[in-house]
Amino acid sequence: MDRPAAQASSVAGGRVLPVRTELAELLKLSGPVVISRLGIMAMGLSDAIVVGRYSATQLGYHALGWAPTSVIITMAIGLLSGVQVMTARAIGEGRLHETGAVLRRGLSYSLWIGLISMAALVLAGPLFLHAIGLEKSLADGASKVLLVFCLSLPGYVISVSASFWMEGLSRPGPGAWAMWIANAINLALDLILVPGHFGLPALGAIGGACATTGARTFLAVFMLGYIALMPEARALGVFDKPERNRAAEAEQRRIGFGAGASNFFEVAAFASMNVIAGWMGGLAVAAWAIVLNVAAIVFMVPLGLATGAAVRVGRAYGAREPRGVVRAGLVAFAVTGAFGGLISLAVWPNAAWISKAYTDNPMTLAMAVPALVISCLMYLPDSLQVVTAQALRARGDVWLPTGTHLTSYIAIMMPLAWWLAIPRHMGILGISWAVVIASVVSAGLLLVRFWRLSRRD
Repeated sequence: MDRPAAQASSVAGGRVLPVRTELAELLKLSGPVVISRLGIMAMGLSDAIVVGRYSATQLGYHALGWAPTSVIITMAIGLLSGVQVMTARAIGEGRLHETGAVLRRGLSYSLWIGLISMAALVLAGPLFLHAIGLEKSLADGASKVLLVFCLSLPGYVISVSASFWMEGLSRPGPGAWAMWIANAINLALDLILVPGHFGLPALGAIGGACATTGARTFLAVFMLGYIALMPEARALGVFDKPERNRAAEAEQRRIGFGAGASNFFEVAAFASMNVIAGWMGGLAVAAWAIVLNVAAIVFMVPLGLATGAAVRVGRAYGAREPRGVVRAGLVAFAVTGAFGGLISLAVWPNAAWISKAYTDNPMTLAMAVPALVISCLMYLPDSLQVVTAQALRARGDVWLPTGTHLTSYIAIMMPLAWWLAIPRHMGILGISWAVVIASVVSAGLLLVRFWRLSRRD
């Protein structure tokens, strides 16, 4: 191990313990990020539970209206991942003032992404829902919810850019507790707007979408205000117009394009599972919404670990430490694998209880419970694939993860889910098995890639 790495490692009893140090740094960074990511899904969970207990039919509207916006949001998160990686690299290279330029570029990108996405979905979203073979009443109800969700896109994408910058600085705490304040706002609005209180009409799924829009707008305003008031904001170059650096701009976009394409392929494929469920009826959509919502909540933990891995690998990469890059990746994979296995063992025996938290409809539960049990096999490989993909991007391998996601989720999962669910008459169980298989393929391909690059370095 080189001298700077040794000096940065912890010492106990005269022995240098770089792995233990790396683990501590990963958990210190990832902990608040996981809390923040869980806050993202808690917002969706609040909507789903309040809307689902109000009406299973309204839950179907909510799931289908949310699905197109989830594709845009997740793609936008990928497009902005360059903010996180480039900030971490600048810190690793000792160029603190450059981080302000990274933030300014990220906010500019996010504003355009949010506005264009909102306009595109408002114009094309309802047409899409009516063109994919859903029952007219289902498409009509989902379209109204979709239009409200569209209004939340600009604010949310701006908040992502600001939060990613803070995470790249290894300061994820403010974003984490701001997200939970936004959750409290969202839940309060849910409880008022969905069933209708204080003289307001019951809005059902539309009320849930309104609550989410209000909470996301608050989050954007809060994060921008916090950054502006940071004592070190000027030292980090937040208020300084940076000199044009075309190479840095291109690299930030390149990282974002690769991650954005990956996220688009993956989330579009998962959103298509809602469409396949919709071909089987409204209650099937509600059942799959339960399975997907639980999986999405679980996914927030590895997504937080992926941020920690990206920052740790990015810093080592910026400092030109190949051993540090490999060590950071392997420690992140070990933690992620342990989490995936433990959460599977926790959800499996409690599938019925978890499903009943969403709805009391017996027909929906009859489909959701066994599908949720099968989905437990997905948690470990799905966790590993997202962490490995981010570690690869942080070390400059941008497009291989994109190709892997295209292969696994578009070429394999989508047609397999349709074939198992409809021609093979497996219903929601078929969709769950397709997701499991695609996740195993994706994780395997990405881990092999990281192993090969590590041997080369």
